Amino acid sequence: MEQAKDFMIPRLGECTIPSPMRCVRFTGDGEHVLFHSDLAEVRQYLDAGGRPPQFEVAGPREKIFFDPAQLACGIVTCGGLCPGLNNVIRSIVLSLHHHYGVRTIYGFPYGYEGLAPKYGHQPLLLTPEIVAGINEAGSTILGSSRGSQDVAVMVDTLARMQIGILFCIGGDGTQRGALAISEEAARRGLRLSVIGIPKTIDNDISYVQKTFGFETAVSEAKKATSAAHGEAVGARNGIGLVKLMGRDSGFIAAYSVLVDNQVNFCLIPESRFTLGALLAALRERLAQRGHAVIVVAEGAGQELLAGTGERDASGNIRYGDIGIFLRDSIKQHFKGIGMEINLKYIDPSYMIRSLPANPHDSAFCLVMGHSAVHAGMAGRTGMIVGYWNHQFTHVPIALAVGRRKKIDPGGWVWSSVLAATGQAPEIV
Repeated sequence: MEQAKDFMIPRLGECTIPSPMRCVRFTGDGEHVLFHSDLAEVRQYLDAGGRPPQFEVAGPREKIFFDPAQLACGIVTCGGLCPGLNNVIRSIVLSLHHHYGVRTIYGFPYGYEGLAPKYGHQPLLLTPEIVAGINEAGSTILGSSRGSQDVAVMVDTLARMQIGILFCIGGDGTQRGALAISEEAARRGLRLSVIGIPKTIDNDISYVQKTFGFETAVSEAKKATSAAHGEAVGARNGIGLVKLMGRDSGFIAAYSVLVDNQVNFCLIPESRFTLGALLAALRERLAQRGHAVIVVAEGAGQELLAGTGERDASGNIRYGDIGIFLRDSIKQHFKGIGMEINLKYIDPSYMIRSLPANPHDSAFCLVMGHSAVHAGMAGRTGMIVGYWNHQFTHVPIALAVGRRKKIDPGGWVWSSVLAATGQAPEIV
């Protein structure tokens, strides 16, 4: 069972300064959101005399830890691009400036590189004027990079600049770096709050129901699947093949099927398939309906490919291109049996991740940025802003990066995908 103590958020000290915010609903420290939503699971803890695991609710506190007049803050964006990065930056800056009166806010260029003097990146002083309108554009005005930097050097930079709160916007690797920074600062006795904002287009951060940019990605993926369907039905034995992002978790692929149930095969990392079984099912589909649409997540079927033996700057294994592999394998197979097909391959990956956020993600980013600021001002540290049971929460970084969130092959999401596509649970 999950341990309640694992959900506790580190604090820098007692909050004694009255918040300058007015006309808002303050969140009490006793407000929590249960991790489990099933009554039977909650009852296990109650029957054992324990406390069910629960998240702190995010939101402004009536008393804060930092004196805004004496506070300097920093923001970094790390890892791959994702819709909504500029929205979060803007939200943080505007909340610090207007809600709390903080006037010194630095944007460190190119992720954690901006905290390492050897790169020579100059911090950007962020103001409401600087961030005005950036939410209408994709990418990030701060730039991004992958890879870790020397933790001691980064903390030296933060200490020299007298940074009180560092906001780290990024995925799993970024948050591991944020945890290392918070632990080094604690070891030195520094009053440094490190607040993570989880950014992953794959939606694969544990203990977080949804991350920003995911809904935009699914919405844009639908354009690709719709185009694939149009191409497929417009040709004899037409096949539309779409590769979507999803290294280890197939959420974008799965949800793209649910929003466009004209897809006939969905291939994700969490559900095994073999090439022979897929080709047999594809032949049957063409014989029955004359066209087919396949969606594949980038991390699916890696066991079918020769390993690259390489890693990227973040330490992730470089995957083989499953999209190109399937494209070529399908063409070769049908040529071999003398059956004419018309296959169109679509890979919209980088077009999706660099787009501006859609309206729903924009609203989500705004509140997530506000929640990060409220947490930092209240002296929380070593945490990310989460979202659980439709409420924004505080999640310890150590808990969030402990394991990767994946689709449960026995859960309702994958069951719904199978019901939409009509494919076998496992194409093996």
